[in-house]
Amino acid sequence: MDLQYEINELWEELNSSIQAVLRSGHFIMGPNVQAFEEEAAKFLGVKHAIGCNSGTDALVIALTAAGVGPGDEVITTSFTFFATAEAISQVRAHPVFVDIDPLTLNIDPLQIEKVITSRTKAIIPVHLFGQAVDMQPITELCIKYGLKIIEDVAQAFGGSYKGKMLGSIGDVGCFSFFPTKNLGAYGDGGLLTTNDDGIADVSRMLRAHGSRKKYYNELIGYNSRLDELQAAILRVKLPHLKRWNELRKSVASVYNELLHEASGITTPYHAPYADHVYHQYTIRIAEGKRDHVAHVLQDHGISTMIYYPTPVHQLPVYAHLGYKLPHTREAANEVLSLPIWPQMEREIQEKIVESLRHAMN
Repeated sequence: MDLQYEINELWEELNSSIQAVLRSGHFIMGPNVQAFEEEAAKFLGVKHAIGCNSGTDALVIALTAAGVGPGDEVITTSFTFFATAEAISQVRAHPVFVDIDPLTLNIDPLQIEKVITSRTKAIIPVHLFGQAVDMQPITELCIKYGLKIIEDVAQAFGGSYKGKMLGSIGDVGCFSFFPTKNLGAYGDGGLLTTNDDGIADVSRMLRAHGSRKKYYNELIGYNSRLDELQAAILRVKLPHLKRWNELRKSVASVYNELLHEASGITTPYHAPYADHVYHQYTIRIAEGKRDHVAHVLQDHGISTMIYYPTPVHQLPVYAHLGYKLPHTREAANEVLSLPIWPQMEREIQEKIVESLRHAMN
């Protein structure tokens, strides 16, 4: 992703906003954090939006505020960034992995019920690459078994499911503002969303050392406050997000057109229930050619990424659990994410696809 396009576009607004924070001398939990939380809550259609210092911390705080703790089980996908499972382990609960839907690459709702036990406390669906998980069957399971839903929306800010904004469907939504995200800061940052007053109250305490007021600590919490400078930057960028997401969809459409009927390449599946915001444009390359193709593209000056080369259940910290998830393993061997950003020009895409087709021959 090339951030210079958006930085150039917003330079005057960004510069003015950053200078205003510097002149204010207010850098921690200032007026920009409060204003951004209100603006994000309105954008996402939720009652509470709570800034924190990373998407990982948002997950940890969400789990803790939802009552997940030692010995509990949390069901999630293995085809995700490590932080999803890491957060479960951080609260001393146990991640339970299920396989993915090979079309969407998201957690397969049909595989969830068979692993629910008396110790299951929550489900973390991950809206991978900008596309919503099929939330209706998961919501029905959670009602049936009394489980919490914590949406991992790190890659899908602005996406929706059947018209509902992601992060507003479960009990809690967790977002990352890593710079390359659809809505990214210029440093670390995260957000937690909820319509539950109790979860919101505890989450606000947890992000500030477990206190409602300074020097009066009621819980063991964290130092996880959204930075005032980052909040100011996010406030500049948020009004542009819908347009940027629409541009991402247009870039994805051009890729789909250029890769139509390309032998050995599967373009991303767009589920009918999802407003896919294409955080990544991820193709699948069959017959063991993926790594070769990536190297050829690199030789042509085209950067690609593999999200994720090793599924979480096969990483050293979890490999001893012995999970066998065939669709997840197959996807990890085939996926390749191509360059994408909102202002990407068709000429650049044509060159990428030309190199890609050359690499496939």
